[in-house]
Amino acid sequence: MNRSVAFLCAALAVAFPLTLLAGRVWIDPFHPNVANAVPILAQLRLPRALLALAIGAGLGGSGAAMQGYLRNPLADPGLFGIAPGAALGAVLALFFGLGAVPFLLPAFAFAGAAAAMAALALIAGRSGGVALFTLAGMMIASLAGSLTSLAISLAPNPWALGEIVSWLMGALTDRSWSDLWLAAPPTLVGLALLSRAGRGLDALSLGDDAARSLGLDPARLQWTIVAGVGLAVGAGVAVAGIIGFVGLIVPHLVRPFTDRRPSSLLLPSALAGALLVLVADALCRVAPLDSELRLGIALSLLGAPFFLALLLRLRRGLA
Repeated sequence: MNRSVAFLCAALAVAFPLTLLAGRVWIDPFHPNVANAVPILAQLRLPRALLALAIGAGLGGSGAAMQGYLRNPLADPGLFGIAPGAALGAVLALFFGLGAVPFLLPAFAFAGAAAAMAALALIAGRSGGVALFTLAGMMIASLAGSLTSLAISLAPNPWALGEIVSWLMGALTDRSWSDLWLAAPPTLVGLALLSRAGRGLDALSLGDDAARSLGLDPARLQWTIVAGVGLAVGAGVAVAGIIGFVGLIVPHLVRPFTDRRPSSLLLPSALAGALLVLVADALCRVAPLDSELRLGIALSLLGAPFFLALLLRLRRGLA
């Protein structure tokens, strides 16, 4: 794990300054008038790059934690219903024309994530059962998705419809320092909670009975995971919209370079998620299109073939 973490840190150290130079207007660091580009770097590209790191780390770490907790390599943060709940909250803010009010859209998204977490608590109870917990999360995700579709179909005007659809595509366009200050603290707290759950995830990988014999409290582990994923994923959705597949792809990419214990996968997945979102966002900026490619679309185009390849590999393993 140490080598993988060192490699990812080195990759981030190289990629981060390069992505600051990339964009519709490329910045030459050796140009005599490079000082004129400082406002662009400080006010536009630097907060956007840091936000990409925070969102990617939250999604990558959450994906690793969920795959370890559910013991399912196909698990994704959206399964808990927290990301769809946060998206529903933001969509409601746009539906009622409140998206332009400062901090109100992220507040609605956080409220949606909190509502999804509360619903999980009410439905799954305190048993700590993985099966019931998974079914509850899938039900909440389905309900939130249906309500989001209803809001789209009943949009009061074309402007609101366009805002909702555009936001759901996920992007870091025009994000600022205020968005970073909103997203980074909850993401860091969420990742810290997931890190604390690492030993419990290792014990759970031995089976429910073995985990209990080692002193694991299933309910406590469950809600540590819920709180960690809720904060890390909800914060990202609140400021950037839906950015999918990161939590699914990243753990599979880094797992071969770890000892495969769930706890060993958390930090490398967070770093790899940060690297993936950072590079993907830079590529979206430089893509030769009339308008900037949405980050959520780009990662979906990357993630869908990966998911299909993963399914085919699992199918061959079961044959």
